[in-house]
Amino acid sequence: MLPTPTTQRVLSRELLDVLIRAGLVAVLAVFCFRVFVPFLDLMAWAVILAITLYPLQVRLRRAFGNRDGVIATLIVLVAFAVILLPTYLLGVAVAESIERAMTIVRSGSFRIPPPAESVASWPLVGQRVYDFWQQASTDLTGLAHKFAPQLKEAGLTLLGMVTGLGAGLLVFFVALIVAGILMAHGEKGHQSAVQIASRISGPENGTQIADLCTATIRAVAQGVVGIAFIQMLLIGIAFVVMGVPGAGLLALAVLLIGIMQLPATLITVPVIVFVIVTEGVSVATIIFSVYVFIAGLADNVLKPLLLGRGVAVPMPVVLIGALGGMVSGGVIGLFIGPVMLAVGYKLFWRWVKDQPQLQQAPREEEHT
Repeated sequence: MLPTPTTQRVLSRELLDVLIRAGLVAVLAVFCFRVFVPFLDLMAWAVILAITLYPLQVRLRRAFGNRDGVIATLIVLVAFAVILLPTYLLGVAVAESIERAMTIVRSGSFRIPPPAESVASWPLVGQRVYDFWQQASTDLTGLAHKFAPQLKEAGLTLLGMVTGLGAGLLVFFVALIVAGILMAHGEKGHQSAVQIASRISGPENGTQIADLCTATIRAVAQGVVGIAFIQMLLIGIAFVVMGVPGAGLLALAVLLIGIMQLPATLITVPVIVFVIVTEGVSVATIIFSVYVFIAGLADNVLKPLLLGRGVAVPMPVVLIGALGGMVSGGVIGLFIGPVMLAVGYKLFWRWVKDQPQLQQAPREEEHT
């Protein structure tokens, strides 16, 4: 039966109303996103920190009489102290090193010792290293003029990195304060997360998806940042004991390299070579070299143990998500990448398994 003209007008009016409402909702969503986007990184860090630190708050509830606000404030203050003290000491050490270097350069007493003849026999790069080192030891000023553009560009890059590091540290501190507020209302936050996940993926998947996201973030925090911090301590202590110049900066570089999922041997191997060249071969340098080299490879053992712990997806999924997220989204992608990949992996296999069982028709025996 064909619709009447009146029915067609009603359907057209209803379709127009739906399109107008959808357009208004889209405009509202775009406007809200543009207002919120300056705080997107801040809130993402706050959520990550709150999820990572919330188990500590749960453990302290009994000791503080379930006063979540007091516990969250205490955790934030302790985290501030833990971060600010090494940062201050590192800044003082860097400032003293720069001042000492400037004093030596101005006095004109800075000299680079000439290379040993054995350097030229190094494979592949020995002669080039020897020539460069020899020129630096005899005509450092001329060498500096020769590479002046490169030195200027490197200085500007270093200045930009320091400025970005300061801005990132400020954002991190503000995110830590917001994380404390979120931890003080942790139960309500978890309920809201379950409701949102249930609305998106269905009531039967909501709790599982929320728990999976929480477990993945904590696993990445332990398996990536935690391992990088452990390596920094192990290697940094050895650098300080051995008296390696700039031990604090090198330890910080180990931490950053570990977070970026690069091998710590990029730092440890050149330091080992430097120590052996300057100090010579002895029992102390051999023990130092073996220890630092093994410590630089410790992430290969610790990562499989910690990265996928407590997550209901295979460890390679979390690892690939962390690496891909780091490449595409920086440090924040290190957490968002494995969460998205773990959720997608879980929903994909639920979709694969949620299908009617194929019933095979019984075969009729052929009678001959």
